[in-house]
Amino acid sequence: MSFKVAVLENDSSPLTETLTPGLTSLGFDAEGFGTANELYRRMLAKSFDAIVLDIALPDENGFEVAHYLRIHSRLAIIAVGKPRLSEADKMKVQADAWLTKPIDIDMLGAVLFDLHKRKLSGSPARTVAKKWRVDPTDWKLYAPDGRNITLSLSERLVMQRLLVAAGEVVTRDELIIVLTDSAYDFDPHRLEMLVHRLRRKVSNTLHLSLPLRTVRGIGYTMLTSAGDSVHF
Repeated sequence: MSFKVAVLENDSSPLTETLTPGLTSLGFDAEGFGTANELYRRMLAKSFDAIVLDIALPDENGFEVAHYLRIHSRLAIIAVGKPRLSEADKMKVQADAWLTKPIDIDMLGAVLFDLHKRKLSGSPARTVAKKWRVDPTDWKLYAPDGRNITLSLSERLVMQRLLVAAGEVVTRDELIIVLTDSAYDFDPHRLEMLVHRLRRKVSNTLHLSLPLRTVRGIGYTMLTSAGDSVHF
């Protein structure tokens, strides 16, 4: 089976002892991740068909991760949450399926098998919204009109983090952490230059103004569409 599944789970015990091995034994190409950043970095090199997403994550809000993946990818999303999660919260995610903890591996396998059959039968893929986006399957930044530019690794990581925030302000420190494992040794001016070069690249190549806004003294925000406003 060539159905590739990413598992993003807050707790390392079920991730390593149950979920990933269990899905592998069922024939899925399963790979586990403990943080959203780990997943995003891996997605630069590997494309997945589906994700099992724990809504309670250590480095990101699981709802934000789902929002980003829903807009910027065609991944099927199997969301996992507590039994008492409200219907309103579930609607925010708009997942293809919902499971509660503790996860029953046979039930999860059945859901994934169903998604795999739908893919083989040619069911319509998830629609990608016409906004600024970074596709998880390549190294390009796409404008709303579909045109694109190729990004460097640093540019991609920064844009990916800003787009996940969906109009929220991302602090300089948060972006620096995405770029390096040693934030104390990182020169903040490198981030400013990266943003400056990226804006210029979009302007020179696509003749568009990248809606990446500087929030003085705090950080940056990316307005994915014309109707967006800055949220503090």
